[in-house]
Amino acid sequence: MILMGPPGAGKGTQAKLLQERFDVPHVSSGDLLRSAVKRKTAMGVQAKRFMDRGDLVPDGILLGAIEERLNRNDCAKGFILDGFPRTVAQADALAAMLAKGGTGIDHVTSLTVPRDEVVKRLSGRRTCRDCGAMYHIIFDPPSNSGICNKCNGELYQRDDDQEDTIRARLDVYDRQTAPLMALCRERGLLREVDGVGSQDQVFARLLAAVQAEA
Repeated sequence: MILMGPPGAGKGTQAKLLQERFDVPHVSSGDLLRSAVKRKTAMGVQAKRFMDRGDLVPDGILLGAIEERLNRNDCAKGFILDGFPRTVAQADALAAMLAKGGTGIDHVTSLTVPRDEVVKRLSGRRTCRDCGAMYHIIFDPPSNSGICNKCNGELYQRDDDQEDTIRARLDVYDRQTAPLMALCRERGLLREVDGVGSQDQVFARLLAAVQAEA
C-alpha cells in the first residue's frame, strides 16, 4: 500500500495504525533518511543537504534506501509505504523494483489537509536530542517545557520543522507530486481521505477507503 499526503498530514500516525491492523511493516522514507543522517552515513550526509533546504532528496539516494528496506524478510507479506513515491519517475522505479519480486501495489490512498493546518502541526513539533521522542507544543506538550518526559533530554525544533522550510517543502510537494496524483486519479487508483479530525476519525475514513478498494 502507498500512503500519500503532504508533510504533516499524519501519514506516520495512520501508517502505524494500519501496521497494527494488518500486521505488515510501516516503511517511512523520512525515517529511513533521518536515521541515515543521524548515523552520518555517506547517504545521510548527502541527504541532509537537501532536507535542510526543504528539497526532495534525489531519487538515486532515496531509491537505494527503499529497495534495501523492502528486500528485508518482514516485507515479504506486504508493507505500507509512507512518503514514497512522490513523483511519476519514482512510481515507475518502484513498479520496476517490485516487478522483479513478482509483486505490486494494491492500494494508493492520500490524506488531504489544508496548508495552514499542516504549518501549525509541523512548526509546533519538538524532538528530543537524546532519545528521539517527539512532542508538540500545542497537541502533545512535555510535562516540563523543553524537557523530554522519557529521558530528560533537551527538546529542539528540527531544521525541517521551521516555518519557512515547511512552506518550501509544501511548495515542492505540490509541484512534484501533482503529476503523480493526477496520474493515479486518471487510472482510478487514488482514494483521497480527509486528514482533518481526531486520530480515530481519520483512521476510520482511511480504513473504509482501503476496504472499498479490496
